[in-house]
Amino acid sequence: MEHPAFTLSGLCAIGGIMGYVRKGSVPSLVAGLTVSVLYGYSGYLLKQNANYGLEIALGTSSLLLVAGLGRAIPTGFQKPVPLLLVLLGGLSTGYYLKKYNEFYPFWS
Repeated sequence: MEHPAFTLSGLCAIGGIMGYVRKGSVPSLVAGLTVSVLYGYSGYLLKQNANYGLEIALGTSSLLLVAGLGRAIPTGFQKPVPLLLVLLGGLSTGYYLKKYNEFYPFWS
């Protein structure tokens, strides 16, 4: 269950650094590295079977989805980076929501 968190951590770090290198975007760098650290921390907690790893992964995935939607809606879903954020955020939110429901059932 920690593998997706570690993978997304790496992808977000690379994305933030690429945004800074290509466009000089400091907000992309800060956001990418912040989300990367959150995913990395949640992956560590999940690997250690510690408390709140699943919740942090779910919250970070939701944050990625909302950030992607916030960038994709004004562009009419035409640019690839916001679409990738929506895709990754949506898939990871669905995955971690499913895992959360397996451990703490809230629907049948």
